[in-house]
Amino acid sequence: MTVAIGVTTYLEPVVMGLWSRPGSMLPQVYSDCVIGAGAAVVTLPPQPPTPEVVARVLDGIDGLMLTGGKDVDARLYGQQPHPENDAPRPDRDAWEVALVLAAIERDLPFFGICRGLQVLNVALGGTLIQHLPDVLGSNRYSYGNAVFADNPVITVPGTSAAQILGESLTVKSYHHQAIDRVAEGLTVTAHGDDGVVQAVEVDAMTFGVAVQWHPEETPDDLRLFEALVAAAASR
Repeated sequence: MTVAIGVTTYLEPVVMGLWSRPGSMLPQVYSDCVIGAGAAVVTLPPQPPTPEVVARVLDGIDGLMLTGGKDVDARLYGQQPHPENDAPRPDRDAWEVALVLAAIERDLPFFGICRGLQVLNVALGGTLIQHLPDVLGSNRYSYGNAVFADNPVITVPGTSAAQILGESLTVKSYHHQAIDRVAEGLTVTAHGDDGVVQAVEVDAMTFGVAVQWHPEETPDDLRLFEALVAAAASR
């Protein structure tokens, strides 16, 4: 039986012929990777996250994936936003925090990408480095102008990341933020060569993995997506 993976969407201005309106949008690379890994895609646009709505949505999927996008509102982790941060997206923040907390409670297989890792950490009480160039002195993780940066990642032996990806790999990065204080209940499973957290897993979950990079931009390597689909199928 084909499993269904719920994938969160962006909410952005969308041009459709003569019309330009806010719309639920998902870059095709995400759905291509999920489909390529053998699953069906169910898109999950931002909406009021009442307990009833969240429960009904999660009832209908076998796994959850939080995608990339705009910065998480710094006020959610008790800080004032950095001048370089994106304008807050409270609707998406609230929706995705509610989804991931409910997924953890259900042990629903979960995979977070870039923003998805940051949402996970903030939802569980962690904090973020708001602007990495202030800390690193370089923009090595985000060149801007839609250009993905190549960066090395080193996994921690014995973790899910190491089992799935091996000792090390080169990844596609596009982020100016990263985990600062790791939330309780998360284990760091990969770092950059500069110590920046690159992956975590949720201790209480059978499969709860999040990465700081963009694996959807390397479509010839579907290992993370295949691991999510396999966990969803076994559940």
